Amino acid sequence: MIRASIVGATGYVGIELLRLLNKHPEVEVKHLISHGNVGKKLIDVYPQFSGSKYENYELEDYLDVQLSDSDIVFTALPHGISQEMVADIYKQGVRIIDMSGDYRYKDIDIYQTWYNIEHKYPELAKKAVYGLVELNREEIKSAEIVANPGCYVTASLLGILPLMDKEIINVNSIIIDAKSGVSGAGKSLKQSLLFNETQDSMKAYNLTTHRHTSEIEYILNQVYRKNNEEKLSFDKRTEDFSLVFTPHLIPIKRGILATIYLDPVKDIVETQIINLFEEYYKKEQFVQVLKTILPEVKYVVGSNYCHLALKYDQRTGKIIVISVIDNLIKGSAGQAIQNMNVMFNLKENSGLESTALFP
Repeated sequence: MIRASIVGATGYVGIELLRLLNKHPEVEVKHLISHGNVGKKLIDVYPQFSGSKYENYELEDYLDVQLSDSDIVFTALPHGISQEMVADIYKQGVRIIDMSGDYRYKDIDIYQTWYNIEHKYPELAKKAVYGLVELNREEIKSAEIVANPGCYVTASLLGILPLMDKEIINVNSIIIDAKSGVSGAGKSLKQSLLFNETQDSMKAYNLTTHRHTSEIEYILNQVYRKNNEEKLSFDKRTEDFSLVFTPHLIPIKRGILATIYLDPVKDIVETQIINLFEEYYKKEQFVQVLKTILPEVKYVVGSNYCHLALKYDQRTGKIIVISVIDNLIKGSAGQAIQNMNVMFNLKENSGLESTALFP
C-alpha cells in the first residue's frame, strides 16, 4: 500500500483528493493536515465522510507531524506558502506532488515576475518535474517533486499540444478564451465570490495578468524549443513567443471550458486535424476526442477526463479547439492522483475510474 498524506486537507482541492483516495485500492492515508481545523475530526468539518474509513481521522497541525512515515505527500496550499512546506518535506526524504504554482517554473525569473513573490528554493524548482502526464510521463516516473499543472493550463495545453507537435500553427497568434466555475478561485472568503455576486452573472477577470498565462506560454515555449532544437540556437526569454489568455468566471460550481483559436501555417482540412488529435491521444485514456458532438462541462464534471472537439473554419482560416475538464479533478486533484499512479507504477486509472456525475 502507498502511504499518502495531504497538507491542506480541508480546502476544495485537498478534500477532493481525499474523496478520490478514499476509493483508491492501493492507498492508505496517513495524515490530514489542516491549519484552520486542528484537533477536529474529519466528519465534524465534512460530514459527507461519515461512514468512510477516514471519518474519525483527526485533522493535524503541520508542526506536530513527521511526514517521513509517508511515501507521498500532496501539498494543496496557496503559492508562496507551499514553497516553504515543499522544501521542508523534501528534507524528510518524501516524494511530493505540489498543487501550487511554486514549482512549475524552472526559470525562476518568470515565476517571480508573474507571482510577485521571491522564490527561495530555485534549486528545488529545477528538480521538479511538470506534472502533465500526457506530456511528461517518463520524467514523472522517477520524480521526487512533481509540480501539478494549473487547471486552466491543463485544458489549454491538451487542446494545443498535438498541433505544436506537428508545427501546424502560428505560435504567435494563439488566443485562449476560457470559462471556469467558482470553485477554481478556492475556498477563501471574497465578496466577489459570494452567491449574490456570481449567480446570474458572468465576467472576465485578470485580463492580461492572469498567472496561468505565463504557465501556458512557458510550457508551450519549452515544447516548441524541443521540437525545433535543430533549427534554433537561442536560449533567451526575449525570443519566446507569447499568447492571449482571457479567463472568465461563470455561475457554476466546477468545470472549465476553453475555446482556443489558432492560425494554421499550412493548408489543412478538418479531417486531418481530427486524425492528428486522435493519433496523438490514442494511448491516453483520459483524453477523448469527440467527433459528432461538442464538449460540455456536464459531460466531464466528477471525472478525470478531458473532452476535446475540433473545427476548421474555412471562411476565416481559423482552427477552433474546444477543451473541457473538471477543474477540481483533471485540473487538480485527479491529475495529482494520476501523477501518483505513474510515480509508483500503478494502473494509471486507479482511483479515477468514475465517469461524469451528470445528471
